[in-house]
Amino acid sequence: MKMVERVGLRFLHRLHPESAHDLSLRVLSSGLVPMPGGPVTSPRLKTRIAGMDLPNPVGLAAGFDKNARVVGNLMRAGFGFIECGAATPRPQPGNPKPRLFRLRDDQAIINRFGFNNDGAEAIAERLSRRKAGIPVGLNIGANKDSLDRAKDFAEVVRVAGLAADFLTVNVSSPNTERLRDLQGADALTGLLRDVMAARDALSEHRPVFLKIAPDLDDNGLADIANIANSVGVDGIIATNTTLSRDGISGPHSNEAGGLSGRPLFERSTRILARLYRMTGGRIPLIGVGGIGDVEDAWQKIRAGASAVQLYSALIYHGFSLTAEIARGLDERAAGEGLTSLSELTGTGVEDWI
Repeated sequence: MKMVERVGLRFLHRLHPESAHDLSLRVLSSGLVPMPGGPVTSPRLKTRIAGMDLPNPVGLAAGFDKNARVVGNLMRAGFGFIECGAATPRPQPGNPKPRLFRLRDDQAIINRFGFNNDGAEAIAERLSRRKAGIPVGLNIGANKDSLDRAKDFAEVVRVAGLAADFLTVNVSSPNTERLRDLQGADALTGLLRDVMAARDALSEHRPVFLKIAPDLDDNGLADIANIANSVGVDGIIATNTTLSRDGISGPHSNEAGGLSGRPLFERSTRILARLYRMTGGRIPLIGVGGIGDVEDAWQKIRAGASAVQLYSALIYHGFSLTAEIARGLDERAAGEGLTSLSELTGTGVEDWI
């Protein structure tokens, strides 16, 4: 499997990044990509978050399978959970191409897709056809030309909420103009109340997560912690991509868009730790940003995460990285005498403040 994966990655990296991404989805849909066959799991890896049981705490971040076209095959890639999307109420093409750039030397990606997707109705129909297995969530956003972007989030919940196992409110993408303005205290409170009301109107309960930016100052982060607690969100995903270009250089480093991958690790992990301290560990946190190996995932959990998500590193290392990280976490937890990875959560917060 590893040899086939290496050859496939070398070929894909000769293509333009977005062409490579589209091809990888087509190949995945064909079923020709070798996969482990299911999630890596053990008593130490089993994780419960927001009422969901995960076989392991290593998930796929939103953005890879935006339109839920290859969920069935991704469920066999070793992940403990998957997030699709972002979905908007109406289909939209996103920003003009080119809009995806590899920064190989930095093990990073810059994207400015702009919520390109097939729309909530089409995505919900695909999600509803998936077989039972690991939890699959849906990242939700707003149409670029919407007259009321805040209302768009609740609309996606109404249309697609029951088709997913959890919902992630994405007000932190930097690629839709002024979307991050919705992270302000008043705007975010109103938006989340509408989303929670739409969720509560569904015939079955669905956890709602909030995905935040890594570029928040302490005041902005404190506002989000307070609002999340008062509104009753079920978890926070920290973090989305960054607008910072600290520590990167070379071709494409000045392209507009959100930066993800290795350079984001420290920034996103510090946000995670500060958020854990602000919330007192009362709200489950999912750590994402720059995870490329077992040590990175371990540090995210120490900084306060109950689960983690990958994406950019998979572009450079392939899906075998998922099982590698899950098994590595299990082995390290056993070596540390832990009966569950939950015992590790938050134990290293002060190292990251």
